[in-house]
This record gives sequence, structure tokens and C-alpha cells, in this order.
Amino acid sequence: MITFFEASLAELSIHRIGNKAQDEFYVLSEASMHIQDELLKNLLIQYFLSPYEKVNEIFRFTHPNNDLNLNEVYHFIAQVFEDGAKFHENSVQLAKYLYDISSHPKIKAGELYVAYFENVQIEGELHDAIGIFKSETKETYLKVYPEQAGFKLSYEEEAININKLDKGCLIFNTEKEEGFKVAVIDQTNRSAEAVYWKDEFLKLKVRNDNYNQTSNVMGVYKNFVTEKLDQEYDISKADKIDLLNKSMKYFKEKESFDLDEFSNEVIGNKEGIESFKNFKKSYEEEFDTAIADTFDISGAAVKKQAKVFKSVLKLDKNFHIYIHGNKELIEKGFDDDKSMNYYKVYFKEEE
Repeated sequence: MITFFEASLAELSIHRIGNKAQDEFYVLSEASMHIQDELLKNLLIQYFLSPYEKVNEIFRFTHPNNDLNLNEVYHFIAQVFEDGAKFHENSVQLAKYLYDISSHPKIKAGELYVAYFENVQIEGELHDAIGIFKSETKETYLKVYPEQAGFKLSYEEEAININKLDKGCLIFNTEKEEGFKVAVIDQTNRSAEAVYWKDEFLKLKVRNDNYNQTSNVMGVYKNFVTEKLDQEYDISKADKIDLLNKSMKYFKEKESFDLDEFSNEVIGNKEGIESFKNFKKSYEEEFDTAIADTFDISGAAVKKQAKVFKSVLKLDKNFHIYIHGNKELIEKGFDDDKSMNYYKVYFKEEE
């Protein structure tokens, strides 16, 4: 969890980055800024940091050769954390590097902000942090102000909405040897050309902690139930929902995950258990992501995954049946006279 109620903005450098493929250039500031206006400083903190309050996934810098020093952003950021006097000169290097990799024709030009923050809290600890942000989306704002006996109306074009941060990353001065703790946001251009921010510019990998272990195994199980089971068994949608509900109950009630315990309690079928474990192994190999057989369950990850675990049985366009409990109280059949499927639902009283 990231909070910023104690944070302060110590230094800020602003550059403009064009699109190299479009023969646009970059414009570099000669010096950084030390903002004295408290209102402006608070607005910038809100613009830069408030989107991270909802971020749970933490990343680390990486490099294909497993040498962190070959990661350009890591290298420049590490220099600033070691010597704050090098803040602006390394912000310039970050701007030049971002320009060099902005080669896709659909990448938008925009301002690059490099900010140094003090006392940003992550996972209960206060750290200095460096933020790298890019604003690409501009909007038009109306301005109304009093004049004589009435009001005057004007507008401002190419303005920035402080409630909409386009791209950003927040790098915390902790766990340097592992690649720092990094939180990332990318709200624009979520298509193929957008990978340049996280994958090409930052070169990040997900930190393999309890949050990600929980999220990954829940996602693997959901895909196993919704996609894989149809290939091996004749299973109804009601049975699938029951399996998903059982898994959600397990993750909400248990403090730790154990693969064998989970398989026996939730799946409870020898062939199904073997199929799930093989499916999990295939996922780990395909995505080069190890999921431990035991780990502490992250409540934040369970809460997030609960939003995509569907317990709704949709019948044509006429009915939706929400299944939350005992699936033995719902039966499926076929009416020969009407040539239609039906469900029979048992209950004690209406609410």
C-alpha cells in the first residue's frame, strides 16, 4: 500500500519528449525547479502520487542479461539516490533515453517530469522516492471569473488535468540490490505500441511476493475451470460456478495457501486434481513464473480477484441465476415437449 500524507516534493525537472519516428525532437530544461508555492506543490503531489493509492502490484527493475547496471533507468536512478546533487543531470539522461526508444509512430509527444519526493510510505515504511511521469493527453478548460457587474468567460487549451496521470512510475530507495521497489501506471495507449513504457523504457518484472503469488494462482485456477475443464470433462456451468465459489471461499477463509489442501478441499477429484496441477505447471513454464506450493494469502489480491470471479448463470437473455451456496439445490433438466433446457431451484423462503 502506498500513501503520501507525509510526502514532500523536494525537486522537479521538466523536459519535453517528441516522437522520434515523426522527426520530432526533445527539449531539455537547463536546471531543475525547487517549488516554493505551497498550493502548487500540493497540486503536483496530488497529480503525481494520488493514482498510486490504488496500486497493489509492485515491480522491480530487471535486464535480460541479469545485470541490473545494464538497465538504463535503474542506472540513472541509482546515481541520484547515491548523490542528490546529480538529480537534474540524470533527469536529462532519462529524457534522452526515453526519446531514443520512442520510435513507434503512435507514441504521443508530451512533457516528462522527473520528481524527487521525501517521505513516501510504501508497505508501512517511509522512503525517499523518484517519480518519472509523462503527460500526453491535453484538454481544454473553461474559465469563469467576475468582471464588473457580471462574469467573463474564457478558456485555456492544451491544459493538463491533474486528476488524470497518463504514465508514471515511482521508484523507492529501498532494496536496491533486488532492483528497488517500483510502482507503475500506464493509463493511455493500452495497445501494442504502449509496451514501450513498462517493457522497453523501464524493463520491469513483477515482484514475486504474496500478493502476486495469490493473484497468479487464483487466475490460473479460474482459467482452469472456465477453459480447461471443458476439454476434458462434460461439466455444466452451474458446476463450474460451484468450483469457483469453493475456491473463493477457501481464499477468503484461509490465512495461507497449500496446494494439496486446496486441491483436496476445492476440487476433491483425483483426476481433476492431477489436471489442475499439470495446468499450473504449464502456466509456470509458459510465462516463466514460479508459483509456490505454499505461501501466505494476500487479502488485497483476493479482493481484487473477487471482482472477476463470476457466480452468475446466464440463461439466454431472460434470466440470470446467482449461485452463492449449495449447488445441490439447483438441478438441470430438459423438457421434451418444449425442447428446452430448464433449471429447478429449491429454497425455503423468499427474501
